[in-house]
Order: sequence, then C-alpha cells, then structure tokens
Amino acid sequence: MKHALLTALALTVLATASPSQAQTARDLFSSKSTPSSHGAHPVGRHAKGCLAGAVQLPETGPTWQAMRLSRNHNWGHPEAVRFAQQLSVAATKVGWKGLYIGDISQPRGGPVFGHASHQIGLDIDVWLLPPERLNLTRAERENISSLNVRSADRKSVNSNWTRAHHRLLEATARDSRVNRIFITAPVKLQMCADAPKNDRAWLRKIRPWWGHNTHFHVRMNCPKGAVGCENPAPLPAGDGCEEAIWWVTDALQPPDPNAPAPKKKAPLVLADLPGQCGDVLNDG
Repeated sequence: MKHALLTALALTVLATASPSQAQTARDLFSSKSTPSSHGAHPVGRHAKGCLAGAVQLPETGPTWQAMRLSRNHNWGHPEAVRFAQQLSVAATKVGWKGLYIGDISQPRGGPVFGHASHQIGLDIDVWLLPPERLNLTRAERENISSLNVRSADRKSVNSNWTRAHHRLLEATARDSRVNRIFITAPVKLQMCADAPKNDRAWLRKIRPWWGHNTHFHVRMNCPKGAVGCENPAPLPAGDGCEEAIWWVTDALQPPDPNAPAPKKKAPLVLADLPGQCGDVLNDG
C-alpha cells in the first residue's frame, strides 16, 4: 500500500512538473515550429545552446534546394542562411547546378534529433550529391538519397569522388566565416594528396569525423558582436594530414572486448543550456 501511494505521488509530481523538469531540451525545442521574436542572436555553443530570431532558408532558390522539409530544420542565423545561398552560387563555378542543403537548425535552435550540434543556427549540412535539377517536389526531397563518396572498407574515396567535390570543399574552407568542416576521413586524406605543397593552410579546416560520407558539415564562426556566442577551441596547428591517417588505420580496428563500456550521456535539459534559452523557448 505504501509503495502504491509513493508511485501515485511520483506520477502526480511528474504530470504537474514544469516543462524544463519533465521534458528534455530536445523535446521542448522541437515542439516550436516558428522562431522567437527576438533579434537574431546565437546563444551558447554549437553543441549546447539555442537561437533567437532565426530566419528560414527558402525551400527553393535559383541555385539551391532545402532537403527533408518535414524536419523543419532549414532555419538558421541570418549569416548562416546567407552563407548557404552564397555557397550554392560558388557550386556553379565548379560545374554543379547548385546545392542540396540539409539540416541547419530548428526554428529556435536547441538540441536536435540526429545531431550533437546544429543548436545555434551556425551549422550547415551540404549534400555531396551534385543536383541534377532544382525543382524537386517535397515528396522527392524526402525520398532521394545523397551520394556516398567513401569506399566499402572505409579507407579511401570511391569513384563518386570528383575534382569538383575537392574544389567545392576548398572554396568553403577558404571562407573566413568558416570555423571548420567535418567530412569522412578518406576525403581529408585524398584532399591532402591532391593539394599543392605550397598552398595547404586551408586544409587545416577539413576535419575527419564519423558518418560524414554523404554530406559535409560546415561549422561557422560566431558572427562579430554576438555576445554570448562561443566558438569552439582553436584548431591544432598544421594541415592535419598526418593525424588523419589514424582514422583509416587504428580507428577501424575492432574494439577491445575487455574495455569498459562507455557511459551514456544524459540528454540535455533546459537547465543545461544558457539562461537566455528559456526566454527564447517561451517567447510568444
């Protein structure tokens, strides 16, 4: 009887708890379909923050299309949306018709399903699939797949990788607004092999990361004057080419069966985010 009373009391407390107590931050921010009314401002870090006053990348433009529209993730800081549009024009200089743009952020940023970052409207996923046309229907954008440029053994690029991909990533890395670019390690190594020996500084921004064999992830610097926006730690010195070898050698070895299981991270709650995020979430 005592146990039953305690259980009932716990359920009552949960039902009456504030949203920040009863739900994860991802649940809370994903429930918002429109931006806040604040001036545009990224709050916190790329992987722990939110976005005030987001703007939406139009679903279709002369040189781009936003993909997976059902997610409602084509929102970002104005500088990120502007950058995506400008990069799509740059893609036409390498022979593409433009770009398919993946996830940027939710209307109010915050933790988002399928990503650790994309929280402050300054992360942009760009598909590695050169568009054949830029008039895809909403249904087509949900079902079409991007292009895998990594070999089956995960150690090199495959025949889908082209010089145009290299030129597009290089142009992205040379932009001063870009902090770093995440891409599968074989691409990093191929670009290291192909870059001239006297012009390699930009390679530093090309960073190997898991799961980026069908798109590259652009992480932008905090805009000037964005108080409360935190950039990542500075990149290591050098072009990063030698260090990238680890990703296609030791990193691909089977895991040690005797190693302790990694601890699962608890999902972020509203209290984990900067204080301003509560105002962004509850606006309007």
